[in-house]
Amino acid sequence: MRIIIQRVSEASVLIDHTEKRSIGSGMVILLGIEPEDQREDADWLCGKIAKLRIFNDAEGMMNLSLEETQGEILLISQFTLFASTKKGNRPSYIRAARPEIAIPLYEYFIQNLNTIIGKDCVTGTFGADMKVTLVNDGPVTIFIDTKLKE
Repeated sequence: MRIIIQRVSEASVLIDHTEKRSIGSGMVILLGIEPEDQREDADWLCGKIAKLRIFNDAEGMMNLSLEETQGEILLISQFTLFASTKKGNRPSYIRAARPEIAIPLYEYFIQNLNTIIGKDCVTGTFGADMKVTLVNDGPVTIFIDTKLKE
């Protein structure tokens, strides 16, 4: 699994040109799933997200977690995080999990994250046409891959 986390002051997603969902201060998380990913990957990532100290304290230092700031999460499925640009100029997405693997893991990820942070995150819709708008605060953008665990 791979995620891109962006610290935001606000964000929203427009789903299939009709339904808009939004958050205030918190995180936008783009989640990519590959065929080898398991629930253990989701468990590790959700724990990391909940404890990640990327929010400013009173002195302006990044010392606070999402829980400490009462921040929100907008979670978007993003198969293009596994794009391969090795050959040619058209990305290949063969490293991204097919829906029959990705959807159950995506749903598990949502449930697990909601449990860990103690509230529901706002989500996009898997496989839908989505337009994401955000104000990256900082800017702060972090990449995490469960295969690297840096």
